[in-house]
Amino acid sequence: MGSSAAKTFSEALASKPMRRFQWITVLVCMLVLVSDGIDMQLLGILAPLVIDEFGVDRGTFGIAMSAALVGFGLGAWSGGVMGDRVGRRYALALAAVIFGLGTIAAGQAGGVGSMAFWRLVSGIGFGAAYANALTMAGEWLPDRLRPIAVSTLSVGTPIGGAVVGWVAPALAEAYSWRSTFLFFGIATLFLIAIILLVLRDSPSFLLARGKKAEAQAMARRVLDEDIDLLDERHHADGGTGGAIGVLHRSNLRMNVGVCISFTACALVAYGILNWSTTFLTAAGFSLPEAGNSVSVAGITSMIACVAAGLLCRQFGTKFVMSGISATLFISIVTLGFFVETLSPIPTATEKFVVVSLIGAAAAAFSGGIATMYVIMTHGYPPSCRSSGIGFGIFMSRVGAVSASAFGGWLLDLGNGSVVPFFTVLAIGAILVSAASFIVDHHMPPARRPVPLPA
Repeated sequence: MGSSAAKTFSEALASKPMRRFQWITVLVCMLVLVSDGIDMQLLGILAPLVIDEFGVDRGTFGIAMSAALVGFGLGAWSGGVMGDRVGRRYALALAAVIFGLGTIAAGQAGGVGSMAFWRLVSGIGFGAAYANALTMAGEWLPDRLRPIAVSTLSVGTPIGGAVVGWVAPALAEAYSWRSTFLFFGIATLFLIAIILLVLRDSPSFLLARGKKAEAQAMARRVLDEDIDLLDERHHADGGTGGAIGVLHRSNLRMNVGVCISFTACALVAYGILNWSTTFLTAAGFSLPEAGNSVSVAGITSMIACVAAGLLCRQFGTKFVMSGISATLFISIVTLGFFVETLSPIPTATEKFVVVSLIGAAAAAFSGGIATMYVIMTHGYPPSCRSSGIGFGIFMSRVGAVSASAFGGWLLDLGNGSVVPFFTVLAIGAILVSAASFIVDHHMPPARRPVPLPA
């Protein structure tokens, strides 16, 4: 094995082909995100059954619906900080323990209060896992593949939504909603062994922690030469490679734009994903039919996440976010109109149109979320990337929690009408465009060179 001049790990990866270890790392991170999609949407899918057993109204149950999202936001930020300090690998393993046990315990809940508590616990665990999974995968990838890979990893959440949309109703019908929680919770615990056995912290992270010998040894897993590693450089820190925090003044416009746009996108996403089975069953859909709409949303979301990465690479994130905001607004307004005007007993054609529109809206908000991850991965420097992604996820949960907590109240407010519910979602769709006008560290179109490697 030869040696070469000093360079950053990103520079060393730039011209190298992907190795098996890198692909496996990305795959494991994808499994983590699939589990997130399952957990975040599991209660939403089974909400009608749980509400009936607990004997509460939809507005009251919103407390339990929003608890995991509160925990997810707290866990994402605090877990991101932990990942920047002790390593992504151990942060992921600890998060999986908390998340798996929390999901199992939620299946034993006897009321809204206990359900909310255990959903909060599981949310904390997986929020921490989410931020670190995205960061770890990105750090092992060359710059040319990172935006596409990061957006594709976002497919993990809609895959989880598709799985739970298809499987959860059948499991709940055959056994019970409690057994369904137990099944998915136990499955999550298997992630712990996989994380510890397979994943390793990146050379970039190890170097930032002062572990140069370990960093260079780890770099040999994917390089065919020994290199003298240098600290990563980034435009947000002036290109010096110096360490800055996520709240550093150079990140101000990044933080504000991410907060508004990501919060709005999550509001629309969780409004649709958590409450579609509820407003559709109230409109005459069966639970399996309503659950199928979430599965369709999962499929269109997968396609949109992959497409978002390709579009970001070609046209830049500023242009893509503007287009997504407009598309999402049109989809939400049209969907609200059709749901509001459904026949008392919806026809097969009406059901097809509504499910198709849910799929279109899901494609738009999932593409927006994927683009936000590309923006954060590109815009935050390596010294605070995990914390930055965690911060963005934390702020997005404001929208997710609002949709989960108040979605039922908005549906009740309409007294049979979905107009208040969809009006709020339409406003959120407009606010998604904030990232286009506020963020100053956008990924440029492919024809424009990136000033410094991320």
